[in-house]
Order: sequence, then structure tokens, then C-alpha cells
Amino acid sequence: MIIAVDGPTASGKGTIARALADHFGLPHLDTGLLYRAVGWQVAAAGGDPDNAEHALAATGFPDSLLADPALRSESVGALASRVSVHPTVRDALLARQRAFAAQPGGAVLDGRDIATVIAPEADAKLYVTASVAARALRRYVEMRGRGETVSREAIEADLAARDARDAGRSVAPLRQAEGAALLDTSALPPEAAIAAAIALVRKQTGR
Repeated sequence: MIIAVDGPTASGKGTIARALADHFGLPHLDTGLLYRAVGWQVAAAGGDPDNAEHALAATGFPDSLLADPALRSESVGALASRVSVHPTVRDALLARQRAFAAQPGGAVLDGRDIATVIAPEADAKLYVTASVAARALRRYVEMRGRGETVSREAIEADLAARDARDAGRSVAPLRQAEGAALLDTSALPPEAAIAAAIALVRKQTGR
């Protein structure tokens, strides 16, 4: 069983995807980490994330990098959004993601183009979203909890910019796939969002 979970930054798709993987006993891949790894590599090499050649050169990172907590930072997330607009980068990471989805028994993948590009044949497809205000508040609380100094206004502006880049790119833009169930988590606590997601997957798969 392949479960595809798409949605914008801070919509809750990662939390939901991990919970679905645990519930259904499937391996999970946060595909956004792949782009974060590329962005991190570009920055570490002193390159320009808006330069397609610099970004492509950074796609050969080792799998071990995906476990680095530094990839979860807000600054690396912004870099990921910038390198992900390059078609050559997306092509370079495509096989890696499809191989994960195609493993025996199935998998759960979350990102921005899982149901549209990576695994359009997925048995269950979810599009998880939330208002910019709700997502900014979540990210604000998370960052403040880590001791980071940031304003909600700055986070809202950054999220809006990422949304525009993700939805406006020429290759694999962020959008709700045909047949994907919409789950708006704006007013839902994590437990309720997870329960709703499990119900939607069961409805689509009969499992």
C-alpha cells in the first residue's frame, strides 16, 4: 500500500504521514528532507541555491545526511524551497523517491508532488493544508520552543513566499492531485488531524 501525503509547509503533513506510517506499519520518507539536504550542501559549499548548476552538483549527498537535525532549521527550509524550483534537481531526486515508494509492502511519502509526480498510482492520496495564519502560529511556537527569536509576521511572509514558489514553479508545482482527499488542519489539534487522516486512508483503500 502506497500512501501519498502532499501539502504546503507547516500544514501538518509530516506529523500526519509519520502517524500513518506507524498506524499501517509502513516505512516513511519525508521527501522535503531531500531538498533540504541539497540546499544545505549548496550553502556549505558557498554556492548559490538559485543557480541550477550549483544545486544539481549538491544532489549526490549520502543518505546519512538526512538524519542531521540541522536540516530541520527554518533557514535550511528556505534554501530547500529555492533549490526545488530547478527541474534538473527534481529529475536527479526522482528515482530516489520512486524507489522508496516501490519497495515491497509499500510506503508512506510526504512532500509537494507525491501524488502528482512521484507516485500517482498511490492507493491513498491526501492533500493536507491549513491557513497561512495557522501555519505561521505553529511554526512560531515551534521556533520559540527552540529558543529562536522570530516574529509571526516574518514567518507568515516567509510561508507566503514559499507557497508562491512551490505553486508557481514550472515543474511539479504544488497542487491537489486528482482523487486526493482534502484535509484542512487549520482548526484541528494533531490528534484530531491524525484520526481524520486515518479515516480518509481507510475510506480510499478499504483497509
